[in-house]
Amino acid sequence: MKRERTLVVLAAGMGSRFAGGIKQLQPVGPSGEVIMDYSICDAIEAGFNRVIFIIRHDIQELFDQTVGKRVRAVCEKKGVEVLCAYQEKTDLPGGFVCPADRAKPWGTGHALLSCRGMLRDGFAVINADDYYGKDAYRRAAEFLNSLPENSEGTYGLVGFRLGNTLSEHGGVTRGLCRNEDGWLTHIVETKNIMKTPDGARAEVFGEIRDLSPDVPVSMNMWAFTPDVLDKLEARFIEFLGEKIGEPKSEFLIPVEMGTFLSRNLARIRVLPTTSRWFGMTFAEDMPGVRSAFKEMTDEGLYTSPLF
Repeated sequence: MKRERTLVVLAAGMGSRFAGGIKQLQPVGPSGEVIMDYSICDAIEAGFNRVIFIIRHDIQELFDQTVGKRVRAVCEKKGVEVLCAYQEKTDLPGGFVCPADRAKPWGTGHALLSCRGMLRDGFAVINADDYYGKDAYRRAAEFLNSLPENSEGTYGLVGFRLGNTLSEHGGVTRGLCRNEDGWLTHIVETKNIMKTPDGARAEVFGEIRDLSPDVPVSMNMWAFTPDVLDKLEARFIEFLGEKIGEPKSEFLIPVEMGTFLSRNLARIRVLPTTSRWFGMTFAEDMPGVRSAFKEMTDEGLYTSPLF
């Protein structure tokens, strides 16, 4: 029987403004495609057969008009199921009540908990507004396919070359990865990484350091088995007990994976990829991103229109 492979797309942040428009809906492809279109295309090609979009109820209409209807039509033709899960700031476990001054939901770890009961086999998690590339999806699928059935506690993190993730227009935040024999030991969330002629430079542990372009970094693309949800829910209850009163506190996947490592609750394989990451951290990134998609289309990597 064919194993279920789900792509979980973190899209609850849709609606955030970007240069006068919605960041996730900026056209980047030659025929007006958005980054999510390429993500779905690459995931299906790699063997994923389900898609779950995590959104909010208040953006359901916007999502359907701009992405949902088109993606559902394409996926139906390919035999790929499309579902939505809903992240709401009031959806809290254990009798916790959302504070009245809380403006936003609780971060990517909380978003993933919106999929409780919807995941029965290995799955990948991505950001809606990041382009990860074909090789990244292949690596995630190969890792999941290599796990025995009913595996628990062994996860994957797609590791990008730092040099493939930098912006020409300012500093970026990346999770610098440390690993031993391919197994993740630490993620160091590092802000304001600036591109240099030889690589990059940033402040790490209070010291300005030059960074090799080959350093593996996390771009929040994960490969999980369903047991991760139970672990996250248990940690979320701890988190709320400590930080429910902080209006801007966030329960984030990378941070919690670090907690799992420190408690020996998981082991995480770093899955190196040759893919180049594209995103729109700055409005000035847009022309370069559009140019890159045109180039990939001209080279035959993608068709135009994509679907």
